[in-house]
Amino acid sequence: MLNTAVNYENDFSLQGMIPASMLEAGRPMKIVRIQGRDKTRSFLAGLGFTEGSEVTVVSELAGNVIFKIKDARVALGREMANRILVG
Repeated sequence: MLNTAVNYENDFSLQGMIPASMLEAGRPMKIVRIQGRDKTRSFLAGLGFTEGSEVTVVSELAGNVIFKIKDARVALGREMANRILVG
């Protein structure tokens, strides 16, 4: 199995950023970076997850994270939510 985890503590370019999946519910944050291949970033952009946008975790349910983004609610799996970095 391929390990796609990112070590946020040792990567200086990522300091001060956390994955959106780790946000407290109800706390809005700005999206700083979207990680992944072009296809993944394009998919997330189509859902409204773009750099500079404000995102809020509404709740977590069965391994999915429900976000409020641009007046919409979108559920993402934790793996996909980890690609969205906020700060």
